[in-house]
Parts: sequence; structure tokens; C-alpha cells
Amino acid sequence: MAERVTRFAPSPTGPLHLGHAYAALVAAGRSDRFLLRIEDIDRARCKPEFEAAILDDLRWLGLSWEIPVMRQSDRLPAYDAALARLYETGLTYHCTCTRGDIKAALSAPQEGAAMIGPDGPVYPGTCRGKGHRAGALRLDMAAAMARLGEIGFHETGVRAGEHIYSVAQMIEKVGDIALARRDIGTSYHIAVVVDDAAQAITEVTRGEDLFEATAIHVVLQRLLGLPTPAYHHHRLIRDDQGKRLAKRDDARALAKYRAEGATPEDVRRMVGLPPISSQKSGKIL
Repeated sequence: MAERVTRFAPSPTGPLHLGHAYAALVAAGRSDRFLLRIEDIDRARCKPEFEAAILDDLRWLGLSWEIPVMRQSDRLPAYDAALARLYETGLTYHCTCTRGDIKAALSAPQEGAAMIGPDGPVYPGTCRGKGHRAGALRLDMAAAMARLGEIGFHETGVRAGEHIYSVAQMIEKVGDIALARRDIGTSYHIAVVVDDAAQAITEVTRGEDLFEATAIHVVLQRLLGLPTPAYHHHRLIRDDQGKRLAKRDDARALAKYRAEGATPEDVRRMVGLPPISSQKSGKIL
């Protein structure tokens, strides 16, 4: 059986909570090699103290990973190279629209209700074909899909099976997604596909809230000539009202439970995982 390589990729913008613990434990439990990646491209929000706390919490949970840890802030040249390659193919364009411009365009009476895609409201294509030389960089999805045809990926998690997306689906329901923001110079979509390939990830494990973004990642992998791994989207850990946990949910931060005397086994129980003692070697979560 081929070696299974997974990763956990937190952003150091706040403390880890129970949802992060579940995600990390699932990824580690499904791996032969477990890697860690720090997604810190948003330098305005990422803090060294949060990264230090993340590493401490993960060690406390009993996890270990290969060294060195990959940090996105060290990999901007790799993202620039990927963006340049896409730009040279003629499949991207610069966009000068603000969020307000996009909202106004989508709220025009003739537009009807805005289609909501993985990145929010589907961009109406205002800047497509205008030849701007600055601004955010967007993918011309119609041109990209004309080159690729339908795309798909294999899912082993909450929506297990083969998922196929037609050209029309990607154009209408995803649209011209942003590949590089003006303030950061890249995007989650570009960074994640470039980094997964660089780390030779064979199975991406992450929350089901990112399921809809996976088709975008497959498009970028195909355009950049990168491998498409298997995907395992797991359930989300939610609060008593059914809302998924977020970084602002400090009441469920691992540090709080640790301070109150909780053990790693207690955390496993709280997120619905079996105790370590009951797991056989090689058990897949």
C-alpha cells in the first residue's frame, strides 16, 4: 500500500480550539507521515505568540511531525512563480474592483439574486477583458474550463465518492476567483495547491466547510501540472447551538481546558474520538 502523507495547516491568528484539535488528530490518525504547515501569509493577523501556542498545544495532544515545519511566509517566491505561469497562459486578468464595487454590481436590478460560491458572491466579471495592469489577479474561469473540460476528485470523508464538475458549473457557480489579493500578493487557493504539491501530500484532510473550494484547487492543479491528491473532508465540531467553532471561540480554546486540568484523552472524548488506548496501530479515523 502506498505511503499516506497528510498535513495539518493552522493559521496563527488565534488560539487552537476543539475544532482544530479534532482536525489535527484526524489528519495524524490517517497518516503514515504527518506534516505540519503554518499558514501565515496574512502577516497583519498572524502573531508569533499564536504560533508558539499552536505548537505547544499540538505537542500536548501527543502529536509529532517532521522538521522543518513549512511556513507560507517563507514561500512567497513559489507562489509568485505559480501566478506568473498562469498569467503567461493568458488565463488571468487584473481586477481593480473593490468589495463595494462588486456588491453594487451584483445588486443591480437586472442581475437578480447573487450566486454564492466558495469565495462568497460570484464575481460578475466587471474587469474581464479591460486590460488592467494592476490590482487583484483573477482566473478567467471560462477560458480555463474551455482548456480543461470537466474536472473531478475523489472524496473519502463526509461526501465519499467521485465528484465531477462540468464546465458550466464552474463558470456559473464558482466564477472568476481571486488568485492574488492586492494586500497579500497571493491567496489561500494558490498557496494551498502549491504547498500540497511541494510537501507531496497524498490525502488532504480538512473540515467539510472547505469541500466546495476543492473544485477550485483541482482546476489550479490541472493548470499548473500538479498532482491531485485524495480528499477527506471531516465533520465540524460545533457549539451547543450547532454553530461551527471559530478562532473567536476562546471559551473552547485548548488552553482553557488545559488550565482547568483536562487531559488529551478528555479532549479526544469531547470531540468524539476514541481514546488512544483503544486504537490499534494503523487505525484510520
